[in-house]
Amino acid sequence: MGAPATIEADVAVVGAGAAGLYAALTAASAGGRVALVSATPLAQSASYWAQGGLAAVLAVDDTREQHLEDTLRAGRGAVRRSAAEILTNEAPAAVRALERLGVRFDADRRGRLALGLEGGHSVRRIVHAGGAATGRRITRQLSALVAEHERVVVLEDCRAVALPTIAGRCIGVRLHDGRLVSARAVVLATGGMAALWSRTTNPAGAVGAGMMLAHAAGAALADLELMQFHPTAVVAANGADGFLVTEAVRGEGALLLDATGERFVDELAPRDEVALAVARRMRDTDAPSVGLDMRAVDPALFPNVVSVLRRSGIDPVRELVPVAPAAHYTMGGIATDLEGRATVPGLYAVGECACTGLHGANRLASNSLSECFVFGRRAALAALAEPRPSAPPGAVPGLPRPELTEASRDALWRHAGIERDAEGLRLLREDPHPLVRLVGACGLAREESRGAHLRKDFPQRDPALDEHHTVVRATDAPVLEHWA
Repeated sequence: MGAPATIEADVAVVGAGAAGLYAALTAASAGGRVALVSATPLAQSASYWAQGGLAAVLAVDDTREQHLEDTLRAGRGAVRRSAAEILTNEAPAAVRALERLGVRFDADRRGRLALGLEGGHSVRRIVHAGGAATGRRITRQLSALVAEHERVVVLEDCRAVALPTIAGRCIGVRLHDGRLVSARAVVLATGGMAALWSRTTNPAGAVGAGMMLAHAAGAALADLELMQFHPTAVVAANGADGFLVTEAVRGEGALLLDATGERFVDELAPRDEVALAVARRMRDTDAPSVGLDMRAVDPALFPNVVSVLRRSGIDPVRELVPVAPAAHYTMGGIATDLEGRATVPGLYAVGECACTGLHGANRLASNSLSECFVFGRRAALAALAEPRPSAPPGAVPGLPRPELTEASRDALWRHAGIERDAEGLRLLREDPHPLVRLVGACGLAREESRGAHLRKDFPQRDPALDEHHTVVRATDAPVLEHWA
């Protein structure tokens, strides 16, 4: 039997969500040969289910300074300002670029973009496509363009199992069938890890596989303790449990009510505040959920949300929707610079698997989809400038896939949920799953409460840790580093 085949490319992109698709198109449009590795058929990624939109300054009464300030405020003093400045400056151009690629965003009767309002934003600046079907619309269009592009080879139903290196430089991707994709650089766009928690809005595959690959190759990870919990995930035993009801419905007037019918929180406060308020009201009233009152919201604005709820036996036009927090978005990930470079030369990361410091300790709603396109473009262009591999690697063993048990998922929910303490975090450090152990270690290292990280034993924010990020390298213990 001969040696496994090698696929030659300039850039290998792993992951076919919004960030991966856009990075692949950007690199190919700039003249590069791209190999796109997708574990699923195209348009079946987690991005497909994204209900949020893109945050960008497009209104005459909005400014990039306002968007920046909203991002910094929501991030609770941990946002990397330089990353936020890039996002707020470049997001409008990303929206226009997507329009040129054929993405049709929602518009009013005069043809102007219809801008939504979400929690933490001071003005309307969220663009959607098909209401809450934004992810579906964008990934379908980008998938079609990728599939047709002459300089993109799509490797569907393929899993990356290792990132080969020579002299410390990543030179490609080893696939599950033994083939090697040899490339100037690898761009990981593999999504987050919220499905490690037992209650989650994410599909089952969002378990941080790309983070583990990068870490095994020597890359630093950052802020793994910072998991954002979405406050309005459906509580139901009829197939809709965990279904995310987009924050945009609260932007259109939906209210959160407790069992007595009383409002108990500003529905458009940043997500950490709302999720904590919901969790504490549930605890204080011994209730399994609170009610999301959508009865005054025009159902035509959110047709897919209404249809999913009705199929599950909940009519949001006539009754309250039972909701509770669920693990939703990974603010930590593979530590990168502002071009998406990881700490291993030749390796890049974009989207939810990456950590530029943009989101700080609490992601501002809809900044993440904008991030996919802004930083996906920057990473793709930087990756093309990397040198060609000097030689093929030798045998590279694949990274074994750790078993994710319900016990590990339950442990994360109990000990690294909305509120946590040292006792529970120490238990996570003994868990069989490697990422669960790292979450526990990072949580122990941050001895304060900030954004999504709420320590019952350290209930106050420590000003000395402003702009500090929890970084873990190889087998070393996590350290807190200041990112300018």
